[in-house]
Amino acid sequence: MEKIMTSLLETDLYKFSMGQAIFHQFPSFKTTWSFKCRNKDVKFTTEMVAEIKHQLSEYCKLRFTEDELEYLRNIGVKRNKNGNITKKGWIKDSYIDFLRIWHPRYEEFEITDNAECGLSIEAKGTWLNTSMYEIPTLAIVNEVYFKYAYNYDELLAQFETKLNAKVANLEQNIYELSSFSEFGLRRRLSAECQEMAVKKLKEAKIDSKSTFVGTSNVYLAKKHGLMPVGTMAHEWIMCVGQGNRAINPAYSNLYAMRAWVNEFKVQNGTVLTDTITTDCFLRDFDEEFATVFSGVRHDSGDPFVWGDKMIEHYKNLGIDPLTKTLLFSDSLNFEKATKLKRYFDGKAKVAFGIGTYLANDTDVPPLNIVMKTTCCNGGDVAKISDTPGKGMCKDPDYVDYLQRSIDWRMNHAEMY
Repeated sequence: MEKIMTSLLETDLYKFSMGQAIFHQFPSFKTTWSFKCRNKDVKFTTEMVAEIKHQLSEYCKLRFTEDELEYLRNIGVKRNKNGNITKKGWIKDSYIDFLRIWHPRYEEFEITDNAECGLSIEAKGTWLNTSMYEIPTLAIVNEVYFKYAYNYDELLAQFETKLNAKVANLEQNIYELSSFSEFGLRRRLSAECQEMAVKKLKEAKIDSKSTFVGTSNVYLAKKHGLMPVGTMAHEWIMCVGQGNRAINPAYSNLYAMRAWVNEFKVQNGTVLTDTITTDCFLRDFDEEFATVFSGVRHDSGDPFVWGDKMIEHYKNLGIDPLTKTLLFSDSLNFEKATKLKRYFDGKAKVAFGIGTYLANDTDVPPLNIVMKTTCCNGGDVAKISDTPGKGMCKDPDYVDYLQRSIDWRMNHAEMY
């Protein structure tokens, strides 16, 4: 196989926003990341495991180029017609200097066939390093699996046929998506397919009912002149709030949002709500945070119920929900996104991050694979989302402790 990962920019944008905050505030934190395949009928062969090892080894040889670093430095920068900067970007020179010497380390991976699915991957090291491994690892596993397990040319033809139909429907105004982005890197069929999707969406003649904003893939955003999209992932809240054992984990969101504001001030983007349930999140999402963050992201639970809950919360804080964005990113397709857009129309701004549906839609079911933080600073960490079963933790006792902490706070602690 040809090399799958060809640039260190080929990751989701939020890895750089989180990476900068980790670099400045938590450089000594250590984490363990664990891979899991949730498909019960999937088996990785010996040949697949060997190829995954080879591809990860090749990925670890990559370095940032000066051109790539300059692109990162200019994300978010606004200039007037004379070329003068009117708004600074949010990526700081100190982090750019760090990335200039940073590189992934193959020594931090442990890859074996010792798992029910035939593939076990763990990465251990500083959070600063291991956070960057998640997205490339998942992209590599996906592409290797589908190219070894199936006739790739047939899958590619199926993918393109389905993609063309989606784009045609967009152009015919069948869907009403408001603002949407492509979020498919971690579960894409291949690099070729994700780029095809991004190019066709960029070139599509779509009217104002649906606006294609950009992609989470920073490499493709740079290559095709699109906006890179993303703010934070669950790992930020899990590690900041649970990596420090002196903190009650039921206050994870509070500490995570404080650290984020310390790093980025008013340039804060979208905050995740469901790391330890949205109800617990709302205990900390006070007027200050609700004002500073431009919106909130949905990633589990009923999206209609969640959206109504967020709108009501904004109203209770005296904030007009129409000034805030509800970003939906959980298992979306164009039909579901259209229903959400129409339901919340006139109630709040809405946007959509659409992944697997755009980057891995064929006649074959996509893989349901994840790579998540399972340990931080020598102790377990966990996510308890609004959908049972989406979390991943090696120690059930810790999950029980975390749930009891949340329950105690919900039943006994004051609102803020």
